Amino acid sequence: MKSIQSNIKKAKKFLDKNHCVAVPTETVYGLAGNAYSSLSVKRIFKLKKRPMNNPLIVHYSDIDRIKDDCVINDNFVKLYNEFSPGPITFILKLKKGSKISKFVTNKQKSLAVRFPKHTLFKKLLKSLNYPLAAPSANISTKLSSVKASDVTEEFGARIKYVLDGGKCQIGLESTIINLLGKPTILRFGGLDVSKIEKILKKKVLIKTNSKKKVAPGQFSLHYSPGIPLRTNAKKPKEDEAFVLIKKRKTTFKNYYYLSKKNNLKQSAKNLYSLLRKIKKDGYKMIAVEKIQNKGIGKTINDRLKRASRY
Repeated sequence: MKSIQSNIKKAKKFLDKNHCVAVPTETVYGLAGNAYSSLSVKRIFKLKKRPMNNPLIVHYSDIDRIKDDCVINDNFVKLYNEFSPGPITFILKLKKGSKISKFVTNKQKSLAVRFPKHTLFKKLLKSLNYPLAAPSANISTKLSSVKASDVTEEFGARIKYVLDGGKCQIGLESTIINLLGKPTILRFGGLDVSKIEKILKKKVLIKTNSKKKVAPGQFSLHYSPGIPLRTNAKKPKEDEAFVLIKKRKTTFKNYYYLSKKNNLKQSAKNLYSLLRKIKKDGYKMIAVEKIQNKGIGKTINDRLKRASRY
């Protein structure tokens, strides 16, 4: 317990000085900085080499903490009560008097907010008197980090501190829903859209390729392993790594498995780690077999589709 508290204090010390630290969430690791500090936020963009027109998600410990920054509506309250803390991000109207840095929102009048479930991150947020802007802890367009070692691999000594919370439980980014008007999904993620519709008691719109960038993850090239990738492959070419959803009786050196028995949740958790491993193993191309487009399988397919635009 002392070690955990000590690590949180270290992270807080750097954040209070407007530096960036990596933090664990249940989805992927985040590159965090004080969302009220333009200096801190600009450091996030610089470290990630992220386009300034790509807004950031801001993380809070609970609903009471967002009341100075956002306008709360009924749909938000329904979804918050059911799914937060958890892998869902809400687009809400930004209050005029909010202290959120203009660089977080790309000068827009909306804000993406999330309430992370990871115990370490929650404790860190409660120790601060400001929320944390925290996009995924990776270089822009590349694979997200799901372990502390992934973050170190990406940034090395350029990042001040990594709060190690083990491997992320979900392994894919949060679902993003725009609540400014009719509820609209802007990014598939760790929460199934059907569960959202059940709580709201209505169908939601799907606009994951919207030209107006009001949330992260909407750019065409994203989540890339840095080598060409093709989807829905029936068999690999001679020089390709072949990613499969379940174990085969006959196996080859270039076969890589997302799960043992066609388990979509396990596949989601393993996706980024497996793609990193394939590149480290020296392959120059990746083929992925067809994955069921249901539940979190939709999120996996979305990530693979964006990764394939290499």
